[in-house]
Amino acid sequence: APPLRSLPAARALPYGDMAAALVQYVVLRGDLARPPRSWPLGAVVAQGCHAALAAVHGYREHPDTGAYLEQGGAMTTVVLEAPDENFLLDLAELLREKGVDHWVWRENPEGIPTCLALRPYPKNLVQPHLRNLKLLK
Repeated sequence: APPLRSLPAARALPYGDMAAALVQYVVLRGDLARPPRSWPLGAVVAQGCHAALAAVHGYREHPDTGAYLEQGGAMTTVVLEAPDENFLLDLAELLREKGVDHWVWRENPEGIPTCLALRPYPKNLVQPHLRNLKLLK
């Protein structure tokens, strides 16, 4: 079998401090894993994966997206919790109003909004819009 190909080495970011480091934020609905919905962990994780990939694909031409992907194993993703659907949709509207590029993932065929992901951004540019959210547990 051919040897496994290693990921490209991480490149230094053109930002002066870690606060400006590129991060992809993913915001998952916490209520999906709790009763009465009680989705399996794998199903909830899949929603986050779908949203993150959709955001990266949708904003693939943005220079920050390319720089983020070139980091390989050094990529940073932060997974936050939205308590429910209304909160997630309100956050999406706020991000839209602020001009923050993001993607809302909807589980089909039901069309249920389950997650949103921002394209990769310098942390200091988007963290203020997300500071009231907790890490997903």
